[in-house]
Amino acid sequence: MSDLFESATEATAEDGAQLTKKDFMSDQTIRWCPGCGDYSILSQTQTVLAELGLPREKVAIISGIGCSSRFPYYMNTYGFHTIHGRAPAFATGLKCVNPDLSVWMITGDGDGLSIGGNHLAHILRRNVDVQVLLFNNRIYGLTKGQYSPTSEVGKRTKSTPLGSLDHPFNPLAFALGAGATFLARSVDIMPRELRQALRDAADHRGTSFVEIYQNCNIFNDLAFDDVVNRKVRDDRVLMLEHGKPMTFGKKGAPKGLRLNGLALEVVALEGGLTEADCMVHDVTNATLASLLVNLNQPEAPVPMGVLYKVERPTYDALFNQQVDQARAKFGEGSLEKLIYSGQTWTVE
Repeated sequence: MSDLFESATEATAEDGAQLTKKDFMSDQTIRWCPGCGDYSILSQTQTVLAELGLPREKVAIISGIGCSSRFPYYMNTYGFHTIHGRAPAFATGLKCVNPDLSVWMITGDGDGLSIGGNHLAHILRRNVDVQVLLFNNRIYGLTKGQYSPTSEVGKRTKSTPLGSLDHPFNPLAFALGAGATFLARSVDIMPRELRQALRDAADHRGTSFVEIYQNCNIFNDLAFDDVVNRKVRDDRVLMLEHGKPMTFGKKGAPKGLRLNGLALEVVALEGGLTEADCMVHDVTNATLASLLVNLNQPEAPVPMGVLYKVERPTYDALFNQQVDQARAKFGEGSLEKLIYSGQTWTVE
């Protein structure tokens, strides 16, 4: 990682010119399998960071373990490839002591929802101002094809030769239950929509949680083909837009979502039904977000875009405010004095 850290100190263009995607590309050889969806996510992230006008020395990429977690090596920014499932702890500490940094946390469905599930829950509930990108390919790719927390029931893998018995995690439902203030979903093969989700995440003050459907063409190829294949995408994907009716469907056969009792139902927009009969998306409505993340597929479409977004004080801001108050009251602390002050000390 030494080359990566050295290059980051030279990040700001000397002439003040706008940085480009190429400026965020490191000189490291990318070690993902040809055809992996991670390439697209990397490319869109580099593009968005350049568009945001962020100096490279003001960006840090933190990751755990897994194919996705090689991400920091391929970004010409600061970065830290940490340990399995613990990226949220490192990202929290980094953001608290360097509040001016734009911190992006990269994880996968295994790293983030298995060994790292507890850590992920806490960065979400604390609302640390970090962008969390969870690559979901429904498999353990780095360790060669075991089932993951998001693998479907009955999934046959090297570790479940007779089929998985586990009910899979719903990443967005998990995040919403943990108190996340921003939820979005996108997919690797829809670059324009993915870039918009990343921009929206970067604009949010608080923990932005973005689930990204990502194809592992070696160990779980076409995992989301029934959703994102161009032949079925119009009928299977609901692109959400705040303040707009929830409609989808192929040209000439529009559909929508309307509220029926306490559930959302799919209706064909015909026989007198129009967009006016459909639910209007409201990113600030937690109840609506819960209905969206728990839609049953394949009967209902897969919601993509920003599902939920609310404002709440961030942990890192509150942390630094508390530190400032303590300094104002007690003065600058001294670790050396504390260590040599005796066997005990009094907390006021």
